[in-house]
Amino acid sequence: MKKLFFLTALLSLLASAPAIAQIKTPAPSPTCKISQEFGLVTADLEYSRPSAKGRKIFGELVPFGELWRVGANASTKIKFSDDATIGGTKLKAGTYAIYATPGEKEWSVIFYSNTSFWGTPGKDFKEEDVAARVTVPVQSVRDLVETFTMNFNNLRNNGADLEISWEYTKVVVPISVDTDTKVMADIKTTLDGPSAGAYRSEEH
Repeated sequence: MKKLFFLTALLSLLASAPAIAQIKTPAPSPTCKISQEFGLVTADLEYSRPSAKGRKIFGELVPFGELWRVGANASTKIKFSDDATIGGTKLKAGTYAIYATPGEKEWSVIFYSNTSFWGTPGKDFKEEDVAARVTVPVQSVRDLVETFTMNFNNLRNNGADLEISWEYTKVVVPISVDTDTKVMADIKTTLDGPSAGAYRSEEH
C-alpha cells in the first residue's frame, strides 16, 4: 500500500514540470565556506568539495600540467580583510580566485584578480591578472582524503598555511601578514592621543 502511494505521488510530480523545478537534490560537490583569523587579518574562503568516488584523481581526473579550478563548480575564492603576502608577493586586501597547475612533484598556485569566471579563465587567461604565483612541493599523505579539502593550519601571529588535500596528495601555501607594523602603528596612535583637530571636531 505504501509503495503504491509513493508511486502515485511520484507520477503526479512527473506530470507537473513546475513541481519538478522545485525539487531539491543534494549537490554532488557541496559548497564550503571558511572564515579564519590570523594576526589581525581575516581570510574568507569559499570552494566546492568533489569526492574521489573510486576515481584516480591527480594525473587522470585532474591532469598534470593543466590549469585547474581547485575544486569544482565556480572558481574557488579567497577574501583578505587586509594586505597579505604569498610567496614574497604582496596582495592588497580584496577577493581573489585560486587556481593551480598540479604536477607530480610540485604545484604552481595562482591568486587571480579576476574572479568572474565559473571555472578557469581558459583562453581568456591574462598574465596581468595574476596577483601572485607560488610554487609549492607535493606532499604524500598515508590515508585517503576522499573529499577535496581546503583549510587553514599552523596559525601564527604573522600568518597561516593554506592546505589543499585530496586523494593521497597535499600541498601547503604559506600566507604571511605584517602584524608587527600594524600593532606598532596602533600603539603610536594611542600614545600620541587625539589631535587638536579632533578636539575641535568634538566641540562641534
